[in-house]
Amino acid sequence: MGTAAIFLVATVAAGLGAVLLRLPPLVGFLVAGFALHAAGLEAPGYLETIADLGVTLLLFGIGLKLDVKTLLRKDVWFTTVAHLLVSIAIAVGFLGLLGVVGFSMLAGEGLGVLALLGLALSFSSTVFVVKVLDGRSDQSALYGRIAIGVLVMQDLIAVVFLSVASDHPPSPWALALVLLVPGAWLLRRIWSRVGHGELQALFGVAVALGPGYALFDAVGLKGDLGALVLGMLLAGHPAATELSRNLFTVKELLLVGFFVSIGFSGQLTWQAGMIGLLLLLMLPLQAIVTAVLLRLMRLRKRTAILAGLVLANYSEFGLIVVAVGSESGLLQDEWLVVLAVAVAASFVLSSAVNTRGNELATALARRFPSKPNEWLHREERLIDVSGAEALVLGMGRVGRGAVRQLRQDYGMNVVGVEHDPARVAALRTEGFTVVQADATDIEFWGRVRSAGAVRLAILAMPFHAANLIALSQLRASGFEGTVAAVARYDDDAAELARHGADAVFHLYGTAGQALADEAAEAALGYVAAERMRDAQAERRVTATEAPRTAAGSGGRAHGPDHEPATEQVTGTT
Repeated sequence: MGTAAIFLVATVAAGLGAVLLRLPPLVGFLVAGFALHAAGLEAPGYLETIADLGVTLLLFGIGLKLDVKTLLRKDVWFTTVAHLLVSIAIAVGFLGLLGVVGFSMLAGEGLGVLALLGLALSFSSTVFVVKVLDGRSDQSALYGRIAIGVLVMQDLIAVVFLSVASDHPPSPWALALVLLVPGAWLLRRIWSRVGHGELQALFGVAVALGPGYALFDAVGLKGDLGALVLGMLLAGHPAATELSRNLFTVKELLLVGFFVSIGFSGQLTWQAGMIGLLLLLMLPLQAIVTAVLLRLMRLRKRTAILAGLVLANYSEFGLIVVAVGSESGLLQDEWLVVLAVAVAASFVLSSAVNTRGNELATALARRFPSKPNEWLHREERLIDVSGAEALVLGMGRVGRGAVRQLRQDYGMNVVGVEHDPARVAALRTEGFTVVQADATDIEFWGRVRSAGAVRLAILAMPFHAANLIALSQLRASGFEGTVAAVARYDDDAAELARHGADAVFHLYGTAGQALADEAAEAALGYVAAERMRDAQAERRVTATEAPRTAAGSGGRAHGPDHEPATEQVTGTT
């Protein structure tokens, strides 16, 4: 228990230090691992198990949200293969140059060794990228879907390499795993009867570790790949999003063990550390290669740059590839430490860059010539929203409720904005007017400004960070209409108000008001309840003559000197 306490305290302290420096906590977790190892502490035996569980649940969650058709997109498989070949070529040239400079680890190494190291350095980290996309709520955005597709393809390439290079190739019984396809039907039926809450979360963990990890591991394949496959087979279930949310906290806690464990990969020497840091110089080149390849696939500049930035890091799979090469006698053991330093340092660098990823992508995109709208990929063409009087960004339950209210009670022409193509298609069949677009994209807001008729924008996306980015892009585009936003917590509501939202609706407080209205109608009758609401509305109108401040826990917050956008746009949680 004493060692566990030391690890916990050091990890929390390092994570807090990273936050104070405005870096993601995972940077602190990486530092904690290296510091604990340098202090002479031994990694507890359960640390590797915790790390494996975290990665397994992460890949299972990716599978739950992954559309298999994404892997068949040309911009995914072509980018993956071309990026792999170019990255290996860059690495061979760069490592060869380091050998000429005088690093003894590279003296006399043949082309095969350099190519193997290049392969290890060509992969991007699934764990890191998904955490970045989660933080932006961008997994369903086009660049996010492409990035995840590339990561899955890279993981499959790594698994093929490991299967060929390992001393223990897959068992012939691996072919029997095709039975998981009909077996997924049975799992779906069971899932539908599980219900909600902790039992559903337990079901997800059991599926990820049982028929997922355990079966693949038993036949000589990577267990976490099995979790990914099971997630893909179960994707599309009505409760998939709910299960992913239920597993989120568990997954995040377990992944702390993964980041800490990187620091215990081996004994750090000055030469290994220096080479590991110098390998960071290849990341900008790899990011440029990714962006250029995606631009050739007719994606917009901003989309290509965002994908290049988020994929510009080294992968934990690179550590595994080097470990297998070391066990096979192809590489020196010291290369494992070099890769550990490179992976950890790439996370730090990529965290700093992607913290301002949207701003960087927008700034860089302005430096390159644009293409006509007709040249762009179908999903990338800008959409005209002329004629719309109101836009609702994020078409979940809150967004749908807002659209209905604005149409029915205010007679407004409302257009919904949603970046998830599956949800867009479903909403259109239900009769909603929805466009597929990224609300955090400055180019989209430029089109909104030119439309002219839009006078109300409602930010109803489920993540505060996404609403905040959309708000800043909206104001930066010159939009002068009214902006209303939703928030879950008091500090989120206050932050949105500070950044220019005219009205902020606290979801929990507003839900309480709606519940009270329903209860009053049931107890007093509809007419009496309407009279009470009219009287309260008159008192509120009188109260608006006083200066407004950000709301506390009671429901609505308003920016200074602004009237409420609409009192009845509440939605449901």
